[in-house]
Amino acid sequence: MGFGGVSGGQRRGHVLLLAGDAAVRRGGVLVDPGVNVAALSMVPADALLGCAAPADMVCLAGVRDPNTVLARLRVAVGAEGPLFVYVSGRLTADRRGRGRRPGLFVALAGTTAASVRYTSLPWEWLLGELRSRTAGEATVVVDLVADKAAWPLVGETGTLPGLAGLAGVEAYGVVRGPGAPAAGGGVSGYTRQWIDQLRRAPVRPSNVELHVLAAGSAGLAAGTLVVPSARELETRSVPAPAPEPVAFAGTAQAVEAGSGPGRGPASEAVAGSVTVVATEDPRARLHALAMGGRHGEADALARAWERWVVERSGQASAEAVQCGEIRADLARMAGDFASATRLWTGAGRARLALQGADAAEVQDAVAGAVYCWTQLKDRPGALELGPALVGLLRALPLPDPHLLRLAERRLEALRTPDGTPDGSRVVRS
Repeated sequence: MGFGGVSGGQRRGHVLLLAGDAAVRRGGVLVDPGVNVAALSMVPADALLGCAAPADMVCLAGVRDPNTVLARLRVAVGAEGPLFVYVSGRLTADRRGRGRRPGLFVALAGTTAASVRYTSLPWEWLLGELRSRTAGEATVVVDLVADKAAWPLVGETGTLPGLAGLAGVEAYGVVRGPGAPAAGGGVSGYTRQWIDQLRRAPVRPSNVELHVLAAGSAGLAAGTLVVPSARELETRSVPAPAPEPVAFAGTAQAVEAGSGPGRGPASEAVAGSVTVVATEDPRARLHALAMGGRHGEADALARAWERWVVERSGQASAEAVQCGEIRADLARMAGDFASATRLWTGAGRARLALQGADAAEVQDAVAGAVYCWTQLKDRPGALELGPALVGLLRALPLPDPHLLRLAERRLEALRTPDGTPDGSRVVRS
């Protein structure tokens, strides 16, 4: 074995997984970076790097000294082979700087508002080390929650500063806001989808495809910052999903989400047919269609894919349930909250039967159903869908009991003539 990063003629790669401080709100865990890193460390390094080069993997969790992280980061960046850096945790800002613009930091273990400058990793340190890299492919993936100090800074630009300008570095990830729903202490949705895609795909997808698939399937809360966004991807030289139709077993006519029997007058069919090859995983294309506002085509493609999966694996299979979850998220993106609520509730019940009440996928489906139901302004529709959702919530050991109380109170309000729960009526003299 050579010493200078070369083994058997191959450049030695490096995987660095950093778990910062957990993001917690009112006792609920928004992101548990230690759990994320532990799960990701079970994925082989060659799968994370996208090549078969020999590689070292270093996991940093519970670190309190930013200089320790910096030293490890410099070793990783100095590797001549491919580099994969993953950062999860709480994004914060220094609110105590006088006369200076607040900077972003990745909070490390034990960081408080008063100690940000001394116990957190400055975002600029990460960018600076990545800028210094002179050879080899580099991928950076982040799964962060911005606290109240950092969220306005991120919102100003709509992205994480500095990542787009790093030559030779592919950067992907999500940043949720301080109001994001609790994750229940499990692996967060975006990271879990990266892991699932890497494990399931017979051929490793590209990093762009992994990002699009993960962001599209993670059930991200409204307002989540996705880096890069679909619009940013469109401006790159990365091939977009082809607009020409391909085929499963026949074609599916595309209609607007929410139309069809039992859901009001069907809108006009979208020009052309949408079909897909049986061997193709269409999730990247579905996400691109939805982000481009082509919701009818996305819905029709998802339905065709679901029919093929059901025929192959059965209605009660995990693959079929996942198709329903993807359709639910497409309906949410289209603003069809009634369909999204119905689909998420059905997925939650199916997951409950398949995996049990404690499964993270069950909790994710329930959270999606609650969110979409609370966005539904149509009173009769909300009243129709509410009992099934509340029944599902009552069957689960919820990490956040507030979800059940919220749903029960809203259902009670919908059932009363004046729209307020019996115990909350306003008495006027």
